[in-house]
Amino acid sequence: MTTYQFAGFWRRFIAYMIDGFIIGAVFMLLMIVAVVAYFAGAMSGGGAIMGRMTGPGQMASLTLWMWVFSIFMDIAYFTYFHGSTGRTPGKMLLGLQVVSVDGTPISFGTAFLRSVGYLVSSLVFCLGYIWIAFDKKKQGWHDKIAGTVVIIREPQGSVAGISISDSIPGPQSSAQFSGMSGPEMKKPETQSAEETTGADSQKTP
Repeated sequence: MTTYQFAGFWRRFIAYMIDGFIIGAVFMLLMIVAVVAYFAGAMSGGGAIMGRMTGPGQMASLTLWMWVFSIFMDIAYFTYFHGSTGRTPGKMLLGLQVVSVDGTPISFGTAFLRSVGYLVSSLVFCLGYIWIAFDKKKQGWHDKIAGTVVIIREPQGSVAGISISDSIPGPQSSAQFSGMSGPEMKKPETQSAEETTGADSQKTP
């Protein structure tokens, strides 16, 4: 049975930053398209409509919807990747994987619960994330809510130590050791009776 190490705070932090960059890039692209479409519609409707759509109340509502949409993107992103493989692009780059506390892959329901748990971990100065550095199993609050842990899944051969194959071949024969197969092995030649005796039936030295 293979034992995997729990992933620590800084390694998970870097993976989260990579995922955050990906989400942020997609979000900014969508927001640029949405804002351009929004103001293009406002300008095409004349000055009165432009004034109403760019008023303080309308802009506050727009900002609120952008914030809600960003939360939706976060939940959808982490739910999809954790539910399908347990690994986001950031976790893949850092060699991490999310599994249940008993080591089994998590379902989409558990992944969704864990993604919502990010909101809880963000409360009180992100204390739920800082908790990872001091927890015995390196669990954040979102991990405890969903019953998950993050492990280090190192590629084969990258971990210092010894690697032993599960199927160990049997001992090699002496023929294989000498580089010759069985049929190729020649028995030592023995002299025949005629060769060992002379014409006068006396043994030759």
